[in-house]
Amino acid sequence: MKQVPVLGPELFVPAKAQAGEEEQIGYEHYSYWRSTFRTFLKNPVSLVLLAIIIVLTLASFLYPVFSKTDPNKVALDVERWNLSPSQGGGIFGTDQLGRDIWARTWYGTRTSLLLGFIIALLDVGIGMFAGALWGYVKKLDRIMTEIYNILTNIPQTVLLLLLSYILRPGFWTIIIALCSTGWIGIARFVRNKVLMIRDSEYNIASRTLGTPLWRIITKNILPYLVSILIMEAALTIPYSIGAEVFLGFIGLGLPLDTVSLGNLVNMGKNNFMLYPYQLTWPTLVLALVTVSFYIAGNKFADASDPRNHV
Repeated sequence: MKQVPVLGPELFVPAKAQAGEEEQIGYEHYSYWRSTFRTFLKNPVSLVLLAIIIVLTLASFLYPVFSKTDPNKVALDVERWNLSPSQGGGIFGTDQLGRDIWARTWYGTRTSLLLGFIIALLDVGIGMFAGALWGYVKKLDRIMTEIYNILTNIPQTVLLLLLSYILRPGFWTIIIALCSTGWIGIARFVRNKVLMIRDSEYNIASRTLGTPLWRIITKNILPYLVSILIMEAALTIPYSIGAEVFLGFIGLGLPLDTVSLGNLVNMGKNNFMLYPYQLTWPTLVLALVTVSFYIAGNKFADASDPRNHV
């Protein structure tokens, strides 16, 4: 009769997790950002739009540095007023005071882009932090939900006009007005995504294997939030520029001595019937900026989704 081996207690010693070896799998050399940029740059439309954004951004920020043209300099010679490009008024012509529209367009683009970048950074930063707390801390859910319901039921256009009347019209007034409600929508998206990802099977397995919290956040959760944040930032930039143009169009935007696309469009519309070029060129640059950021942002959001990397 075959003898059954005796099982000693040494066979039941618990296994210890090795640091850095908790999640070694076949994709351990996978790089999220390398795959994201590879997927994004495969699309020729993305390359064209990215080139347009880079050129416009560099031109708007570098032209004021190297150009000696004062965008607010009024021509003392009346004959220099309202000159079209074909009449020797420069590349884009001159306005009703003889100011160079080419120079004013790049100065205005810099102001509008800077406004959009700051608002997008604040909205995404505040929204990401508030949304993460909203999703993880259960006690905050009711409070944040009430704040969300209040802010989303206030018409943003009315709030924008009200703050513009109450506060002194200026650069930071527009930022405060737009950021006062813009962050809550991003926080809601982040909160919903965190709730879905937090208790997913692979995150539970990671915690069971002893994976550090920072690694779970950076490897398991953050990649799925990047696509949302990139898309929201891409939408916020053209929306902020459009809001500045809208306020400038109705006379509640930046001060008239501040060159911006909103002020250029506002001034150009007054002379559109007689001098259409004064409105046409700033509007074309405005459309190019907003459309490029919008489409490129959505393309990058799609490329940053890990599900598109397989």
